[in-house]
Amino acid sequence: MDAAKVAGCFKDRTILITGSTGFLGKLLVEKILRVQPGVKKLYLLVRATDDAAAEQRVLHEIIGKEVFSILREKHGADFQSFVKEKISPLAGDMRHENLGLESTRAKQLFEEIDIVVNGAAITNFYERYDVALASNTFGTVHVCKFAKKCSHLKLFLHVSTAYVAGKQEGRILEKPLQMGQTLKKARCIDIEAELGLANEVKAKLVKSSSSTDTSHQQLEKVAMKELGLKRAKYFGWPNVYALTKAMGEMLLGTMRGDLPVVIIRPSIVISTFQDPFPGWIEGIRTMDVMIAASHEQKLPCFIGGPILDSIPGDMVVNATMVAMATHYDCAGTQVVYHVTSALQNPLSCNLLEESVTTRETTFVYAYALINPRVRDDKRIIQYKRPLLFSRYAYLNAYMVLTYKTRLQVLYLANCLLLCGRFTEYHKKLNKSLNYLMFMAKLYTPYVFFKGCFDDTNLRKLWGTTGARHGDGYAFNFDPNCINWRMYLFNTHIPAVLKEAAHMKKERNA
Repeated sequence: MDAAKVAGCFKDRTILITGSTGFLGKLLVEKILRVQPGVKKLYLLVRATDDAAAEQRVLHEIIGKEVFSILREKHGADFQSFVKEKISPLAGDMRHENLGLESTRAKQLFEEIDIVVNGAAITNFYERYDVALASNTFGTVHVCKFAKKCSHLKLFLHVSTAYVAGKQEGRILEKPLQMGQTLKKARCIDIEAELGLANEVKAKLVKSSSSTDTSHQQLEKVAMKELGLKRAKYFGWPNVYALTKAMGEMLLGTMRGDLPVVIIRPSIVISTFQDPFPGWIEGIRTMDVMIAASHEQKLPCFIGGPILDSIPGDMVVNATMVAMATHYDCAGTQVVYHVTSALQNPLSCNLLEESVTTRETTFVYAYALINPRVRDDKRIIQYKRPLLFSRYAYLNAYMVLTYKTRLQVLYLANCLLLCGRFTEYHKKLNKSLNYLMFMAKLYTPYVFFKGCFDDTNLRKLWGTTGARHGDGYAFNFDPNCINWRMYLFNTHIPAVLKEAAHMKKERNA
């Protein structure tokens, strides 16, 4: 399917999109508007008190972002009128029936919508269990129910994650998840029971103290986060995000009926490769945490595994749009796509490991040499290379011997000899080290993931485009065209550091 046919699929279509304020959501909205200005309408569901507030969110959190600069330049003075004509913000909430929309508005949409794209999700690995269930699991149910009421609907596309596979090993096929199936023998997920458990734990916590008690609210927050992590590990998933997304897929599979469904499962999504321009990113995660912290000299050590399955955000969106065009108006469709890179063009963690431990190689270390950090007095900050460990246990042992023992000595000396002079320093250092260990533990399942995502369906989809190595193709999602060394050094690392600086500035504002 050539680029013209893909773009043509969206002409005169009305599309409902959830999750448009997210990284992939913004890229999808921008791409549709850029390649097909003839799209009829994009309804963007956002949480807001009313449509006016929803419009302000869309203008500020979506249209006002840098990712729309190419489109803004293309339309010039007509940009705002173009956006107003094509985009219709909806004040709603996927956590509620009919997406929280007023009944008259919902009925109107039931007659208009051709495609539903469910991209909304709580992506925090350490989220409250009740919050993650409401959005990632039962939010998917509500969007599916809404889609089934749309009389002219031709496709339901659900954005998931490849890591719904949990802690599997070996080749993981592009297949729908089976209801209740877990990765632990003799254990089966009862999704309604999980919701009941979360509500029961929450009710007990609420009953034990006043809801206005700040300390109690914090206790409830931590308890619900710990519950999510505990349940995820009990069933064989690395975190609450992966577990609740998996449960959302299970429910989607059982209730879709004849609804044509495409599920997109990307691996770790990173900055754009080329579209609309290289290096656009929002937020930092996984290897980006290491890159940013290493550059800021806040990372004495971390973990590094063999392969880190990563895929640029624009390739995820391109694969999504080609899949939508391919399966549009195909009744009964249920297909899964792993939008991943490790099987065809793996990103070796050794590249990143070398970049922060070896003087002869490039990336973070070389980038720091070429673009050194400078103090206020113009003096260059000497870059110190952190240590990377091939196992979490090695990292933990190193931290105990090198830092925790030192902290204990400092604590005793502070109490017995220094009259508490370094109490605040001790607390700050201990907090930093605890955070580092927590982050390492949270990311360990991804860094040392032992599975490999089969991408047979994705390769077949790429084959329909007739493109070779992505050269010049407007919807490139071929991971083979990525030169990881060039991309990391020239595009991704600068993008991550820019985003990290921006986030730091916002925190300090």
